[in-house]
Amino acid sequence: MPGASALIAALSVAGLPSDRFAFEGFLPAKAAARRERLQALAGETRTLIFYESAHRIGEALADMATAFGGARPAVLARELTKLFETVRDGSLSGLLAQVEADPDQRRGEFVLLVQGAAGDGDAKVAEGRRLYARLKEHLPPSTAAKLAAELSGAPRKALYGAE
Repeated sequence: MPGASALIAALSVAGLPSDRFAFEGFLPAKAAARRERLQALAGETRTLIFYESAHRIGEALADMATAFGGARPAVLARELTKLFETVRDGSLSGLLAQVEADPDQRRGEFVLLVQGAAGDGDAKVAEGRRLYARLKEHLPPSTAAKLAAELSGAPRKALYGAE
């Protein structure tokens, strides 16, 4: 008899669109490969579902916030069908802050669900935020936002101050 599926259990309680979803499994362990994969998924309109390990959950959330934008709605389900089960929802940045603040939220097995991009405009904003995050490492924030907006086609106001 088949057992419970963490993927389906998480999807059923997440409150994110479930009519179409893409299961990505585990992201690459190496940071560069993980970031590259997430960038490729930034414009995906289906709900994205990932498995993640306890020792990489913080890095994965941080990389997702950079690739998808920190405001992107997401759900973090931990230890499903077990004694210490938790399901948290919010933005990617908010979930990252919760995980960083509470060591207990970095234990166990994770299913991470991320709402898909709403359409072409959101894909431009996601790309703009990704560019802005990289450019502000080397340029003043206003210059980085202006350049990221020009390159991505996203509105500058949506990028400036985006974390």
